[in-house]
Amino acid sequence: MTAPHLKHHPRVVIIGAGPTGLALAIELGSRSIPCLVIERTERGGYAPRAKTTHVRTREHMRRWGIADRLAALSPFGIDYPSDVHFVTRLGGWPLAKFEDSLNCSPARDERYNEHGQWIPQYKLEAVLREHAQSLPDVTIRYGQEYVGFTQDDACVHVDIHDSASGHDWSVEADYLVGADGARSLVRDTIGAKMIGTYGLSRNYNIIFEAPGLAEAHPHGPGIMYWQVNAETPSLIGRMDEGELWYFMPTMLPPDVTLSDEEALDLIRRSTGIDMPYRILSSDEWVASRLLADRYRLGQVFLAGDACHLHPPFGGFGMNMGVSDAVDLGWKLAARLQGWGGEALLDSYEAERRPVHDMVLDEAEGNHSVLANQLYRPGLEDDSEEGARIREEVGALIREAKYREFNALGIVLGYRYLGSPIIADDGSSQGWKMSRDYAPSAAPGALAPHRWLADGRSLYDLFGKDLTLLVTNEAAREEAEAAAREAQQAGIPLDLLAVTDAGLEELYEARLALIRPDQHIAWRGNHAPPRAVLDLITGHGADAAHDVERVRTA
Repeated sequence: MTAPHLKHHPRVVIIGAGPTGLALAIELGSRSIPCLVIERTERGGYAPRAKTTHVRTREHMRRWGIADRLAALSPFGIDYPSDVHFVTRLGGWPLAKFEDSLNCSPARDERYNEHGQWIPQYKLEAVLREHAQSLPDVTIRYGQEYVGFTQDDACVHVDIHDSASGHDWSVEADYLVGADGARSLVRDTIGAKMIGTYGLSRNYNIIFEAPGLAEAHPHGPGIMYWQVNAETPSLIGRMDEGELWYFMPTMLPPDVTLSDEEALDLIRRSTGIDMPYRILSSDEWVASRLLADRYRLGQVFLAGDACHLHPPFGGFGMNMGVSDAVDLGWKLAARLQGWGGEALLDSYEAERRPVHDMVLDEAEGNHSVLANQLYRPGLEDDSEEGARIREEVGALIREAKYREFNALGIVLGYRYLGSPIIADDGSSQGWKMSRDYAPSAAPGALAPHRWLADGRSLYDLFGKDLTLLVTNEAAREEAEAAAREAQQAGIPLDLLAVTDAGLEELYEARLALIRPDQHIAWRGNHAPPRAVLDLITGHGADAAHDVERVRTA
């Protein structure tokens, strides 16, 4: 069967309309690259896979012009405290509290221009989907199932099954991207294998209605309550409007399937609060640490959960998939627009895999201390001894779990070391990922943010493609000459002169080349030579050697 009517012949076919696939469609569609998104089902339901939108994801959404739309959908208001409470039970004793977890406070922060947000993933998806569908070059088709592909030097032939009609059809594109999740069929068809540890824990996620529960417990507002007790150690918290809550027991024996009545009994026993709860959905999931052994086969790529899986503690998974889409999206667009070389596509796995590996380590470390491991006998005793034990356990929690809820260095501080399209200046030698975020303009790092004297965000002034940032007026003339040379070579480069006090010191250079994803590609005190432009746009086999020669001259 021939392909159904499409608005445009797609240059990129994306399998999966979750956050990763939609983010990739937006990144491409914003650059006028026609793309087709294929999704098996109409996504929906009560159960979100993620509830935390990190600072970095909201920065991308600001760049796309939709961060305010997401903020407007906050279930309890954007000012709702993102506090994480550790308690014996929701109706029991307090143990410890982490305030402003995951940087969700809307108060202005010099380090970033968008705060994090606690919001169910299905609301995030709705905002991404609405924006993607508003872009003329994006087509989304539901009820379509990816079957397989073949590829040759000219294109990828993608085979698709229409679930409604029962017919098969195919479409040709320049590239195919598998953003089809943990059970990725695209991953299987390129022969990639998931390497690591499967089955770190077995978990249940239960969504239920609990009218009045927020007022019935004494611990105050928050996004998550860890219940530390011997009977039913678990996580529980408010999820959405309509009195929706989530509940996740952390120590169920293998092969247990919970009926609704059994789930209700668990909730009542874990909280110590008996109310007319109603189960809406429940599903089992397995926490694992897995990384694909390859992210690409020719013109076919993997992104998001299709190439990395880890425990959800820290909220990295969905957010990491969005950043995958951003990294891959601008590179595919540059290649298709003719100004990007093949090394851009080679750099996708070279840049993202080390980040994935570091984040997987972080998430696995967070997962190693769960509610059942924090319990001590006597913790719930109403006695002086019980109070002493609670104080000791509280101190243990503050030490062991602080990193999980205060990890801005993991969210913003990663660097693309060893990338074939980064002009390394040696300043990252000895660098290691840290929980604490220290802004750096080292090549490969995220460009340091600054609120300017007129109240604008520096990021809002960056161009859609490459930006040559001038931090000292003395470098403007040669920067203008470099920008003209780039434009003559067909490289889309915007010149941005911002000489606010302290910006040159922040960037430790008069000039910095900023990529479309806001990472530093190069910095220096004199205009970047052509070899630098060749390197960062993926052109020229000798570009890296020439850049090193210029740097050390």
